[in-house]
Amino acid sequence: MIRIKNLRSVLIVSENKAFYENILTVLPPDEFEIKHVLSCGEARRCIQNRGVDIVILKMPLPDEHGLLFARDFIDSPIGIMLICSPEVYHLISAEGEQDGIVVLTDPCPPAFIYVAAKMLLCMISRLEKLHAKNRTLEEKMQDIRIVNKAKWALIDKKGMSEAEAHRYIEKLAMDKRMTNGEVADTISV
Repeated sequence: MIRIKNLRSVLIVSENKAFYENILTVLPPDEFEIKHVLSCGEARRCIQNRGVDIVILKMPLPDEHGLLFARDFIDSPIGIMLICSPEVYHLISAEGEQDGIVVLTDPCPPAFIYVAAKMLLCMISRLEKLHAKNRTLEEKMQDIRIVNKAKWALIDKKGMSEAEAHRYIEKLAMDKRMTNGEVADTISV
């Protein structure tokens, strides 16, 4: 399926078809692409195959506790919303909020679900930027490790000082129009 620009995917996990139909009236189709599954097992397959932006779980679920399912995805950039009965709301919300899971009580005013979905999209956007920044920092750290390893090899095998080894790698990188890390990779240990 082709995704329209800015159309965010929502996965509804609920045995209750009326709940799914209610969500269809709450989340505008020009903003959200909505899919419905009946169990956590189906939800996992859907997330692996297609990926989703937001998962809305209506508890109770037939095959797994919603909070346990949600915790499996807290390290991924997926927004998670749990909707549970008032009797368990305080317990579920206290645990879920620590993991960044939005918990609402059922029945929930439709406007709350829409606002919560929009807030989750904001959180997802921030998480994606943090993940990208983290990847960049990890790549820089890896380059530093590689360059340091090459410098120590030059110090050990060629008797260079650390400053000479550093200058040697930088000059080679400039001459070959490569990064210091790429040049360091070619230096045998």
